[in-house]
Amino acid sequence: CISKGKARQPYEFGVKVSLAVTHQHGLMVGARSFPGNPYDGHTLAAQIEQTTNLLQDIGVKPTTAIVDLGYRGVDKEVAPVEVIHRGKFKSLSPKQRTWLKRRQAIEPLIGHTKADHRMDRCWLKGAEGDALHAVLCAAGFNIRWLLRAIARLGLGGLLLALTALALYAAAMASLLRHPRSGFDAPSAT
Repeated sequence: CISKGKARQPYEFGVKVSLAVTHQHGLMVGARSFPGNPYDGHTLAAQIEQTTNLLQDIGVKPTTAIVDLGYRGVDKEVAPVEVIHRGKFKSLSPKQRTWLKRRQAIEPLIGHTKADHRMDRCWLKGAEGDALHAVLCAAGFNIRWLLRAIARLGLGGLLLALTALALYAAAMASLLRHPRSGFDAPSAT
């Protein structure tokens, strides 16, 4: 049980899911479930690790994580990645302040993933099913993102969309080659 404090739905049941989204385009490049409702700050290193593993074939590494205040104090755990949050506002450069304002765009993406791509209810069994469900919901979001890009940009945008699809396929192929890197399902002992 996760207490959200919202009037419409004060409690949610299930596991915590972390989403990694690109800054400019809003493409989901990582989705990972965390059974047991851990503290937000303890999930960032694992999410960055999964995102790095998924993007390694295209030669891209996450360099900056723009997060909310639940991730304060994790700078040392994710040392090569710079963590930006509202608590550091006075020490941020103007460019970083604009990035921080852009962070608000993740909330609608989470809502769309829950409502349009069925992340609100998982029908798969166990921790492994939760992990697969999170990745599949993110894949559905990205496919819809690509279809909208094709419709918006026309045939000229088809090349851009196919390039993004190839990058996503490379990331998913990497996940299939290294299945334990994306999911931490408990082993039976």
